[in-house]
Amino acid sequence: MELSKTVGMMNSGDYKERFRAEYFQLKNRTLGLAAMLDKWAKGTLEFCPTAPKRIYDSQLDIMNRYLKILEKRAEIDGISLEEPKETTQDPNPSCNLDIVEE
Repeated sequence: MELSKTVGMMNSGDYKERFRAEYFQLKNRTLGLAAMLDKWAKGTLEFCPTAPKRIYDSQLDIMNRYLKILEKRAEIDGISLEEPKETTQDPNPSCNLDIVEE
């Protein structure tokens, strides 16, 4: 899930929605860091990191452990971590083109 799609969830009054936003944000960032490290390993990284690789490796390890903790907590608290399905909405829902006038 894109980070921009979690903004509304973070501002929700429902703690479960805020929890889900936290999870999706962490998952997004974890996947991004893993992709960066993969490119680094392949020699295709577009920039030169300033910190040693072991720092990034440690960060990814901790992020993955945090994800597992959130997944366990979601299971215990009954919080769904399924991403919402993308739907296309009718831009003009009040317009019903199926009506035939006589």
